[in-house]
Amino acid sequence: MFKIGEFSKLTQVSIRMLRYYDETGLLKPAEIDKLTSYRLYSANQISLLNKILFLRDLGFSVSEIGLALDRWNDGFITNLLDNKRLDIENTIKSAQDKLSKIELAKRDIRQEKIAIHYNVSIKSIPSYQVFSLRRIVSDYYAEGLLWKEMSAFANENDIPISDNTFTIYHDTDYREKNVDIEVCAPVARMGKDMNPFTYRNTEPVPIMACTMVCGPFENIAGAYLSLAEWLGEHSQYRMTGQSRQIVHRGPWNEETPDKYLTEIQIPLIKI
Repeated sequence: MFKIGEFSKLTQVSIRMLRYYDETGLLKPAEIDKLTSYRLYSANQISLLNKILFLRDLGFSVSEIGLALDRWNDGFITNLLDNKRLDIENTIKSAQDKLSKIELAKRDIRQEKIAIHYNVSIKSIPSYQVFSLRRIVSDYYAEGLLWKEMSAFANENDIPISDNTFTIYHDTDYREKNVDIEVCAPVARMGKDMNPFTYRNTEPVPIMACTMVCGPFENIAGAYLSLAEWLGEHSQYRMTGQSRQIVHRGPWNEETPDKYLTEIQIPLIKI
């Protein structure tokens, strides 16, 4: 048996942490000396301590480690590690997004243009014959999956569609999840609906506020803010209906996001 100091030296784990693992129930001493109340550990406990350290270094909490130790088997641990991997990947992506925003902010500071202003124009949008796919998806980033699904279906069924595609966002507000999106591709002639794909005529929009967004899709948020400022200055208009988006240049025909070109469209009524 080893005293806590000896066990600490042999395992390279501090006495403070060994006491903490005792208090949390992860690693109780093998024995407590009745005369001195010293914590005593056995060599057999080293493998358990190594499991605790392994999971701790991967970012698992005390409660998660306790659960893992109680149910330790290859299948359970593999599933636990897969879930932790997904959590870490999401954390990395979130951190990378923040780093990108920091770099953009630094660039804008250097160029003295923290606020990006976009030109807004008014035009009339006619009705279009379209082949469309409408679905409630997890978030706005899932729109690309709808385009892939439509493109694959059109190719498999020899459905000729125009390159002048656009997206309609049917929600009247911004959604963090469960977004109602319809992707539309103009067609020369109407066909038979094949669920969930449909043919229909889109609604004409007599007054549509439009602005072009150059560069990465992250710039779109700034475009909406500029549209808000524009509407504030043109109080004769009010928003109505569903907004639209046209990606004139995107990942499929441009190598770098700096060359993307997106058109934002918001329907208006005159009051």
